[in-house]
Amino acid sequence: QVQLVESGGGLVQPGGSLRLSCAASGFTFSMYAMRWYRQAPGKERELVAAISSGGGSRNYADSVKGRFTISRDNAKNTVYLQMNSLKPEDTAVYFCNVVRRSSDYWGQGTQVTVSS
Repeated sequence: QVQLVESGGGLVQPGGSLRLSCAASGFTFSMYAMRWYRQAPGKERELVAAISSGGGSRNYADSVKGRFTISRDNAKNTVYLQMNSLKPEDTAVYFCNVVRRSSDYWGQGTQVTVSS
């Protein structure tokens, strides 16, 4: 079965950096685009970044462009989200996502808190 396990969240000061990881299993990782979403308290889940199956195409939400970088290692079945210049408004639970055979799969999420 599809499993997505996020890690790397934590508490960081404004201006700091974190790298999130999402380890995938149960499907042929290299064949699927991957996405990172986030959900802040009281808000809807929003798409943060997406990467194509081969890694050649990447897209970002306007709010994170120039600060976040999505990448993947198909040999390790892992997708990453490098987050720099973090702001308090980046505080959220971050989720990894894959759409496979018209079904959405999600990890359990990892909490990112940006606060001084």
